[in-house]
Amino acid sequence: MEGLTTVTSEFEALAQQYEHADPASILRKAYEMYEPLTFACSFGAEDVVLLDIIHSVHPDAQMFYLDTDLFFPETYTLRDQLIERYRLNRLTQVRPALTLQEQAHLHGDRLWESTPDVCCNLRKVNPLSSHLGAYRGWITGIRREQAPTRANAQVFEWDHKFAMVKVNPLVKWTSDQVWEYIRDRQIPYNPLHDQGYPSIGCAPCTRAVQAGEDPRSGRWANHGKTECGLHK
Repeated sequence: MEGLTTVTSEFEALAQQYEHADPASILRKAYEMYEPLTFACSFGAEDVVLLDIIHSVHPDAQMFYLDTDLFFPETYTLRDQLIERYRLNRLTQVRPALTLQEQAHLHGDRLWESTPDVCCNLRKVNPLSSHLGAYRGWITGIRREQAPTRANAQVFEWDHKFAMVKVNPLVKWTSDQVWEYIRDRQIPYNPLHDQGYPSIGCAPCTRAVQAGEDPRSGRWANHGKTECGLHK
């Protein structure tokens, strides 16, 4: 217990020190202190920004994406555009242990509709947990503004779920800052963002968001769920 308290205090101090730092400075400190690190890229607006910044700070950085086999076609197209633009040779595709057919055989067809938490565990949380075992920490694009569940996220924090450091360089950014960066740098992004999809996940579980709705309300609509379990 004493060791955990010490670790928590370390990250609290570091988070306070870098609370107002720019993302590039945060990343340089993270790579200096916590290698090996890996970046979890979901190909959302925040993550294309973060990919661009990481590429400028550490061109050979390790990064990965969780391919659930249920992405929108637009997401796969964006992936290919980013690979070409940044010549990504260390972007790892992380797949679930079960194919969609095997999952349907064991748990029933369209599990994402009947029991979305189980589907997320099988296709996202479990593969992530396995993949992160090779690293000391991971980098994410989460922002406090995105949802109440992320309001207390810190620049540096201890991820109790995966027992490692978690780095959130864009945690203080607003949506306007994200889109200003994308426009200024002319970074490819998912065209679904222009069609009312501020947060894009698996195709069967993501709908467009109406005016005034929470940005993540289009995820797992009608299930009372806004997180897949990666960031709890």
